[in-house]
Amino acid sequence: MKNPFAPAPAAPRTLRVLARLLSYPDEALRAHAADMAQALAGEGALAVARRGELELLLARLARRPALAVEAEFVELFDRGRSTSLHLFEHVHGDSRDRGPAMIDLIRTYEQAGLLLREDELPDHLSVLLEYASTQPPAQARELLAETAHILRALFSALLKKGSPYASVLAAVLELAGERAEPVAVPEDEPLDQTWEEPPVFDGCSTAGQARPGAAQAVRFVRSATQGVQP
Repeated sequence: MKNPFAPAPAAPRTLRVLARLLSYPDEALRAHAADMAQALAGEGALAVARRGELELLLARLARRPALAVEAEFVELFDRGRSTSLHLFEHVHGDSRDRGPAMIDLIRTYEQAGLLLREDELPDHLSVLLEYASTQPPAQARELLAETAHILRALFSALLKKGSPYASVLAAVLELAGERAEPVAVPEDEPLDQTWEEPPVFDGCSTAGQARPGAAQAVRFVRSATQGVQP
């Protein structure tokens, strides 16, 4: 997302590097890892120790085999709710409130002159960071601070897993004027339970699976908006 007419943002290059680090680690990301580290150092928006952690992560992404890096990313961010980078997953879960919230966020981006690619969802943290990088300093900081409770939970879940990506969330919290402090996070349900099909005629649960013997309500859910064509 680009808006060449936006006011001077707060730490724009740092925010964009963090956004890129939270996107799929494709060949382009790995090829420009050294440039991204240089951008972090040049802007100096983060403490030296935090930049050092991010530089180690960038070097790791560039050095390791592509398939290993990509598989690690998918396993970490796409196979557990506690580490999902889709912010509304943490706020609304699978409820029908998520669809309208997505639409409202898309409108916010459009009002700033930003359009989503076809493969982008508005509540993905990398997209929000891209948007924040186009905003005036006070507004960008306030926006990130509003999500601090989610960022802190994500940071804690990644820290619990021993992932170097925890340093990315810590950096976002610090740019929001918040401390990167761990909080208690629930265990993710095993995948075989999360994706289990409900037994026929045995009820439907709000978590997407049935539990025999418990009263469960039938619920209709709107499809989430997939993005806006540029």
